[in-house]
Amino acid sequence: MNATYDFRYFQGSSFSDLFAQDTTDARYAFILNYPATASWAAYPNTKKYFLQDGSSEATKTSFDKISQKEPWKNLAVLGEKIPGIVIIPPHKLLINYWREHFGFSYSNMEIIHYSTYLDELSQSDRFDKIITLFPFDHLKPTKHAIDPDTHYHLLSKVTLAELGVQCPQYKSYNLHTVSLKDIQLPEQFPYLIKTSHGLSGEGTYIIKNISDLNYCFEEIRKYLDIKLLSKIIVSEFVKNAVQNYCVQFYIKKAGDITLIGTTRQLVTRKGDYLGGLIDYRQTDMSQFFEMIATIGRYAHQHEYFGVIGFDVLEDKDGQLYAIDANFRVNGSTPLCLQRHTLLKLGKEVAKYSTDYRMDGTLDSILVTLKAELDRKDFIILSALEKVKYGKIYTEMSAIVTGETIEQMQQIEQNLQHKGLHGSP
Repeated sequence: MNATYDFRYFQGSSFSDLFAQDTTDARYAFILNYPATASWAAYPNTKKYFLQDGSSEATKTSFDKISQKEPWKNLAVLGEKIPGIVIIPPHKLLINYWREHFGFSYSNMEIIHYSTYLDELSQSDRFDKIITLFPFDHLKPTKHAIDPDTHYHLLSKVTLAELGVQCPQYKSYNLHTVSLKDIQLPEQFPYLIKTSHGLSGEGTYIIKNISDLNYCFEEIRKYLDIKLLSKIIVSEFVKNAVQNYCVQFYIKKAGDITLIGTTRQLVTRKGDYLGGLIDYRQTDMSQFFEMIATIGRYAHQHEYFGVIGFDVLEDKDGQLYAIDANFRVNGSTPLCLQRHTLLKLGKEVAKYSTDYRMDGTLDSILVTLKAELDRKDFIILSALEKVKYGKIYTEMSAIVTGETIEQMQQIEQNLQHKGLHGSP
């Protein structure tokens, strides 16, 4: 059945190239950061397009992640055509490194202060449409490249069963009409409870015992108290899972599909996302073609265009279950975009991680790791200098590469000997 699909890999290496055919009808820009609900957010998403990014100020996703590390990672591979909206500019040394290693000019970087950027974009006639990772409460609806109500619906965990692909059985509940005590829970552990729009693993709870359930309900009550949640799902747990994939493709306005890549997900024991591992030659995406076509058809019917990444669990019997669908650029999309660059160098395996760190400034790291960076053994997507107890260190989202997985692991060990830490 898969032979009926003539899906081809994307041949470029940037978001600008991906979106090229669909952004000729107007002046487009790309907001590279997510919205937030924390007190530091000048434009909190607390009115309509709720997201679950932490149930209290102490646990909310940090400013540096949302406004610096995450958007810079996407800026690194933005390419030349689409302007990228950045509310905190990256270090000049990082931009110079990108210019040398990715080959883009970064002259299309639009720096707008975080205290005014959504007002400026809503009122400005410089840009007609804004591509977003998530709808913004404070960006004029007509400025969104995807209708914000539609985008919010597509991004909801509740929507998964509508896509037409095999997924775990689940039931959704509107907590404005059903109280927590009236929710029907499975008789046996484990199972999952998810909030509708959890960010980066937030709002997903694996319930293995009563203690887990009590903690989950406590978190949900906190979200209800701060009025950032309306719907949850209670889902069966896929047992005997042997692989966890993120399958990514691009759906054009015309409905055509282009493959981006498939990664194996790296997560903590708690389920928090850490990154992805990819084998550019060996990964056979044809096993996902039916799911790609079905999800692409649903997206096209809802007038969505852009990147789609859906998470798939494979059990020991080879059954595939979609467990999440992200109608947006995904965390490991920049890793997938390195496909042709790295294959030309004979590098078939690569790993992306969000939690690399190394003592010293970015300047010193660029010197210490110059040989690895020149060989593209190590590719830096974002880097942020920090100080703790008077000691300077740099946090990085980065890619380690190799001709084989064994060589990649050896390169990572060598990097660790030079002082690189943090990836599992």
